[in-house]
Amino acid sequence: MGSSVYPINKGINQSIEFKGLKAQYIWYLGGGVVILMILFAVLYIIGIPSLICIGLIGVSGALLVFKIYKMSHQYGEYGMMKALAKKQIPKCIKVYSRAVFKKL
Repeated sequence: MGSSVYPINKGINQSIEFKGLKAQYIWYLGGGVVILMILFAVLYIIGIPSLICIGLIGVSGALLVFKIYKMSHQYGEYGMMKALAKKQIPKCIKVYSRAVFKKL
């Protein structure tokens, strides 16, 4: 029998990553770019000079990229979802009746 060499895919079950962005932040950046392109088209159609449109969209795009990279590094793959879930947990539970405890 001859020995066969098969390449091993070591990235199985790992989250998707693109240039440092992890998981859902890639989609956030893509959606932001699409929104900026639509905004550019609207501003151009309204009649705003193209250099002002390019400047405005360029600054907005830079802010978008920096903000999304910051969130990606701050929260990681699941951290933002955990932070949003933590905000929905009530601080305290008020019970005005003992009926709940009598049923135990």
